[in-house]
Amino acid sequence: MTEITYSDFEKVEIRVGKVLEVADFPEAKKPAYKLWIDFGALGVKKSSAQITKYCHEELIGKQVLAVTNFPARQVANFMSEVLVLGVVLDDGQVVLIQPDRNVPLGDRVL
Repeated sequence: MTEITYSDFEKVEIRVGKVLEVADFPEAKKPAYKLWIDFGALGVKKSSAQITKYCHEELIGKQVLAVTNFPARQVANFMSEVLVLGVVLDDGQVVLIQPDRNVPLGDRVL
């Protein structure tokens, strides 16, 4: 693993968002959903997320953490604007990382 400095870490904007909408994404190469996430003052951003272990109803209203300052990335026919963060288990499933209580949308992880 490559070590980074604290100033490197400060460049990564990890912010809190709330999932507003979830749609299936059959065009993606790997199983994924299309998400629309509210980041408060930053607005609603889209993400392609490989979190199909969750059902749509579990995700709606859930607070998540996402990197918000990566360049947008084309995934099939969808522009993914943020990277939702999760832990990848040995079986390939992803467990979302989220605050342990509700916090203001758009707040930054420090």
